[in-house]
Amino acid sequence: MKIEGKEFEVTNKDKVYYPEGAVTKLQVMEYYEKIADNMLPHLQNRPLSMLRYPDGIEGKKFFQKDAPDYFPEWIKTKKIDKKEGGTTNYVICNDKATLVYLAGQASLTPHIWLSRISDLEKPDKIIFDLDPSDDDFGKVKFAAEKLYDFFAKELEVPVYAMTTGSRGIHVVVPIKPELKFDAVLKLTQGMAEHLSAKFPDKFTTETRKNKRGTKIYLDVMRNARGQTAVAPYSLRAQPHAPIATPITWDELSGLKSAQKYNLSTIFNRLGQKEDPWKNIYKEAVSVKKLKETFESIKKD
Repeated sequence: MKIEGKEFEVTNKDKVYYPEGAVTKLQVMEYYEKIADNMLPHLQNRPLSMLRYPDGIEGKKFFQKDAPDYFPEWIKTKKIDKKEGGTTNYVICNDKATLVYLAGQASLTPHIWLSRISDLEKPDKIIFDLDPSDDDFGKVKFAAEKLYDFFAKELEVPVYAMTTGSRGIHVVVPIKPELKFDAVLKLTQGMAEHLSAKFPDKFTTETRKNKRGTKIYLDVMRNARGQTAVAPYSLRAQPHAPIATPITWDELSGLKSAQKYNLSTIFNRLGQKEDPWKNIYKEAVSVKKLKETFESIKKD
């Protein structure tokens, strides 16, 4: 296969990655080639972890952070220090050829850092991962709506939403890389506790699943250094090949699940509606100012 002047061999093109629908390795690679223009801005200069399914979604999976030695030399990488010592050589996926090559390595679901290599220790987004304790998607939508009210109306900052393609929704605020991960994590933990106190019957910050009951867990741990989140437009390892899809807030009420958009429907959607996250990084707000505004709200 040759993409933008970069050539690599593809074996086992007909290997089935998604048994339901008989979606093959080649079809997955073709999807990532076609979605690249929408997806690459969200991957640009971010360390990437590969969630790989070498035998398809019904086989064993594993996370891989280190780029293998056999990867082509044109794939960009970045060595990052580990807390426990040593380094991890992350893939940096800035071009279509790299994205398609990773798909050919059974990396169905790229996960990315919340910071870029230009300012690695400072995230440029905040993520609230709305994690349901049961299969009631209505609770997830309620949580997303309350987070919208909190960020857009109380804190007056831009806020975005994405179906995860699995069970939940990510609520995202783009921020300027001004504070380190520890400070941003502490801020988001305070926000989660504030919202849980405001809606004690609906939300929880309890990390232990057996202590959450049927409440929505406001998960902010993706805002810690070295943590990752599923990249927009990634395929998920679920039947019908659902896709993590940025949505508009107007769409939220009509959603019946986080798996509405999939390999069969995503391009029809994009043909009818502009990417809701097209300008997300242009709307980044000062996280220092956001922190000040939140502290003033808490005092009130």
